[in-house]
Amino acid sequence: MNARVYRGGGFREGSLFVEEGVFVADAGQVADRTVDLGGRCVVPGLVDVHVHLREPGFPHKETIATGTAAAARGGYTTVCAMPNLDPVPDTPEHLRVQTDLIRRDALVRVLPYASITMGQRGCGELVDFEALAPEVAGFSDDGRGVQSAELMEEAMRRAAAVGKPIVAHCEVDELLCGGYIHDGGYCREHGHKGICSESEWRQVERDIALAEKTGCQYHVCHVSTRESVELVRQAKARGLRVSCETAPHYLLLCDEDLQEEGRFKMNPPLRSRADRDALVAGIADGTIEVIATDHAPHTAEEKARGLAGSAMGIVGLECAFPLLYKYLVLPGAISLERLVELMSVNPRRIFGLGGGLEPGQAADFTVLDLAAQYELDPAAFLSKGHATPFAGWPVQGRAVMTIVGGECVCDDVG
Repeated sequence: MNARVYRGGGFREGSLFVEEGVFVADAGQVADRTVDLGGRCVVPGLVDVHVHLREPGFPHKETIATGTAAAARGGYTTVCAMPNLDPVPDTPEHLRVQTDLIRRDALVRVLPYASITMGQRGCGELVDFEALAPEVAGFSDDGRGVQSAELMEEAMRRAAAVGKPIVAHCEVDELLCGGYIHDGGYCREHGHKGICSESEWRQVERDIALAEKTGCQYHVCHVSTRESVELVRQAKARGLRVSCETAPHYLLLCDEDLQEEGRFKMNPPLRSRADRDALVAGIADGTIEVIATDHAPHTAEEKARGLAGSAMGIVGLECAFPLLYKYLVLPGAISLERLVELMSVNPRRIFGLGGGLEPGQAADFTVLDLAAQYELDPAAFLSKGHATPFAGWPVQGRAVMTIVGGECVCDDVG
């Protein structure tokens, strides 16, 4: 009660009613429990379609328990887990190792991806799409681009046949040339090896053509270049089932912000100022429909080897909303309503997840305190990973309550 509730693309004063984990209409019944939200905003639970929970295989980096605790703290009620695991979820038996852990330890809803190729190698043999489809959000070899056009075309045909999306990490291996940051001014001035933008957009271009040929639903992971944005824009104009995501760090940083620290190293790398501006324009005009974190935790030691030697990846579940609210919504680059679309409404629609704040829907929702102001402190993260380029940044906005199926999994209302 006493909340600003997201409805129909805007916020209205009102209350929500939950019974047995589902939203119900107010039938005048006396509630067993009421919570006064003090005028805070209520939105459909945030969804992150790109996270690395590291388990099974790498519990020293993250676990299902710690990763979903971080998700709940960040306001996420659903996350989609990437398949770079051990074992790789490339067979029903391997997938079951992961889903057993999810059922045991997850605080929020976790939907796994199956790999596209056996062993998630980006080449070789395709997985059994039909056998894996009932349990997964889609198919991805995230971390590797599928190098063969013929193999990707067949993967798309099989994914289309089972009604699941291909969720593609786009990277042409032969264009990488040992690079690890963007091939731009900072790279050249500091003697680093660069990753060219073409290594991303060239495969996006190829895959969009294949998606048009096969009719497959196609989603591009962590778009970072202006060329990729334009390719997706053109594909959508042609009516193709193509979507893409970007991440907070690509919207708020560029290679001019790099420091000689591992917390600035991720894949794709931070690109140019022009790329960043194109991404912001893309979320404003609807070309980019999803913001995902690409939450990728590593140990402190793995991130302490500078730009050249550190592992690729940063964390993001616990800081995405406050960063985007402070640096995009408050300055007027996008509206709060658009941010809710990017972080909740659109990923639910694109991935067929359902959900919302209407009667009959599962009671998954997030309470946001938009007045909260503080500095980001990675030492306070619930994730095992603490590497973020945003350490110490002043932010505004906080998820203070996260509800999954009517159960409170994070309560910081105070």
